[in-house]
Amino acid sequence: MNSQRLQRNDPPRPVAYDVDGNPLYAEPPTAPRASSTLYDVSGKEGAPHYHAPRPEANLPRMSSEVRRRHDESVMAFPNLNLSEQEYIISVVRRHPIGMLPAIVMSTLMTSIVLALMFNYDYIFDLLHLPASASGSFMLLCMALILAFILGGYVSVWVYTRNMFYLTNESVIQEIQTSIFSHTEQTVSLMNIEDASYNQRGVLQAMFNYGSIRLSTEGDETTYRFSFVANPKQEIATLNNAVEDFKNGRPVAND
Repeated sequence: MNSQRLQRNDPPRPVAYDVDGNPLYAEPPTAPRASSTLYDVSGKEGAPHYHAPRPEANLPRMSSEVRRRHDESVMAFPNLNLSEQEYIISVVRRHPIGMLPAIVMSTLMTSIVLALMFNYDYIFDLLHLPASASGSFMLLCMALILAFILGGYVSVWVYTRNMFYLTNESVIQEIQTSIFSHTEQTVSLMNIEDASYNQRGVLQAMFNYGSIRLSTEGDETTYRFSFVANPKQEIATLNNAVEDFKNGRPVAND
């Protein structure tokens, strides 16, 4: 250790002398050379391994207003899979007039069974049925009433479960055809090529309902949603959202 320290403190050694013994020039000090041996992360010789932090994604900063609307949308519609900066602009529900067939049919059948129950003695006399069968007849009528009421309720529930959501990024359509059949379709606003509505007949004009139609680019898929209340206004809102999204402007609900 001492010898190495002395060598570092010695003056440069001359490499040539004149006739009188004076040094002509000295060898300049040289810096120690670094070893060219490469080491991997485990300390063994081999190919080097470089570790660098992964660059963070350059995402646009979310404003407080967008965050608020996103949180409100998630709380109001927890069943929807919304992206980090996505929020609901409008919710399109079916017109109540579409529930009338199920309600009328359920009410009519229930009324018929109730009429039979209150006039069972006349029916028994007409059909010459024994009086001992009255208990079974009443149970059958009650079971039919329960079935008709339950059937009407399920029909209305399935009808109202069909909804159409417009967000600042996409259109989400929920399709419910039965209790155990549910489909969700999502299409980006960028892919919507055409959006239109249709009203036909006196009833649709009087009660202001109709159907809307969306067509997409590329695969040319068509989406339809019927019994839409105020379809003209809904299509105007949708077209404005598509135009704003494609032009890079913030999508508003006005």
